Amino acid sequence: MTASGRVVTASGALRGDVDDSRGLTVFRGVPYAAPPVGDRRFRAPQPVEPWDGVRDALAFGPAAVQPEGQPSMFGGLFGSAGLGVSEDCLTLNVWTPAVDDRRRPTMVWIHGGAFRMGTAGAGGYDGSELARRGDVVVVSLNYRLGLLGFLCSPELGAANAGLLDQVAALEWVHREIARFGGDPDQVTVFGESAGGKSIECLLAMPAARGLFSRAILQSTYSPPMDVEAAAQRARDIAAELGAGSADLEILRSAPVDALLAAEQRAAAAATAEGRTAPSGAGPVVDGTVLPRLPIEAVLEGSAASVPLLLGTTLDESRLFGALAPEPPVRDDETLAARLVSILPGDDPHRGRRAAAEYRRARSERGESIDPVDIWFAASTDATFRQHSIRLAEAYAARQPDTWMYLFSWASTSNEGRLGAFHAVELPFVFGTFDEPLGRLAGDSPEARSLGEAVQDAWLAFACTGRPKASALPDWPPYEPGRRATMVLGATCEVVEAPMDDERRLWESLQA
Repeated sequence: MTASGRVVTASGALRGDVDDSRGLTVFRGVPYAAPPVGDRRFRAPQPVEPWDGVRDALAFGPAAVQPEGQPSMFGGLFGSAGLGVSEDCLTLNVWTPAVDDRRRPTMVWIHGGAFRMGTAGAGGYDGSELARRGDVVVVSLNYRLGLLGFLCSPELGAANAGLLDQVAALEWVHREIARFGGDPDQVTVFGESAGGKSIECLLAMPAARGLFSRAILQSTYSPPMDVEAAAQRARDIAAELGAGSADLEILRSAPVDALLAAEQRAAAAATAEGRTAPSGAGPVVDGTVLPRLPIEAVLEGSAASVPLLLGTTLDESRLFGALAPEPPVRDDETLAARLVSILPGDDPHRGRRAAAEYRRARSERGESIDPVDIWFAASTDATFRQHSIRLAEAYAARQPDTWMYLFSWASTSNEGRLGAFHAVELPFVFGTFDEPLGRLAGDSPEARSLGEAVQDAWLAFACTGRPKASALPDWPPYEPGRRATMVLGATCEVVEAPMDDERRLWESLQA
């Protein structure tokens, strides 16, 4: 250990891990807020209590409380990564090329996992390669998940605690990152899935304004964000614990295992009564922390000064289909019936209309028109792609530095059935091909070459606001009409308005 492995923060001294082989110093498990336990449960995060002496920052902190035993194909990326779980989870990690006064661009990663699972300490999120390759500081953070992070209860004054955790971590970066060789005035937030949705919310949150200067949204989506349904769910859980509707303090005092068990019972009871049980995880538009839907805030210019890079994978939904015991559809009839459940509007014939339009468009492009493949394409559009397109168009109306990608690299695993599945881009962004998800994506010289191009583009965006890379064609900004999109795959090319027939279909259904 050398002097470069030690940093004195406002809360106390930290001892990091000097990795001479990579020319980095890593600080793991750094607390950015007080443990949200006891009376602090569901509340906004509170400041860290200072410590005496030198605190070791050599091991990742525990993951937020979440379900254990995620499917093995995820390789631990969407679980606790063997780090254990705890309510005392508000820690972050820093990878820095040097503890000096250089003020490097800083990239802050927010992990995904449906707001229910995951950890910043997963091997697939190792920041070493980005920090080394780009001479940047990389930060990753934990935040409260599931019921503990996103319980919504006006009676308890609780809403969006997990988002407020992210704000607290960004405030820590703003105050402290210069001590680690980073630049607090040049911070890029990036995240995937629930991490991307988190950043979409941060763009709309008054509390987050000014804490970052650029944003990368990977596979953001549009989940239900209804505050009333979430508040009723809190009352249902309290009832399962034996409390009346006016005695919700039991939610703060109940043992965490009892609380999570009551959550499951409340969801089962709602289903038995024919009510739709809210997922229990994720942000809500509460009017205070999150004043309005993020896309509405963007249209009003909430983040007009922040350049944006966003996109999706080509076959997002195939990952979830791989977990199903049977194919989601078997023929054209079941395809049309299932499409009704994901399409907007009230046209009773929209399922057949959409099936026909997807079949025609895909046939003209030489793509499969098997009902299962059409279903995966439509469900990818329903959950991820069409929302990202609408967000890009709203954003580009205010911010000319808006850039869009479509990640098309297809996994060779599972006999090629996964395609360019949800999260396939992560090992390319982080250069973590030796991790399980990297092997699932398909580790090869070609994959690593694409990974270097993706990393260079992400790093260039973090440094300049423009995703340029020598191995990629010139990447024009996204603007309505042209809709230039960088396709990142076995071949990288700019395509104007890719799959535009499907976009027009969704636009007409939403009209």
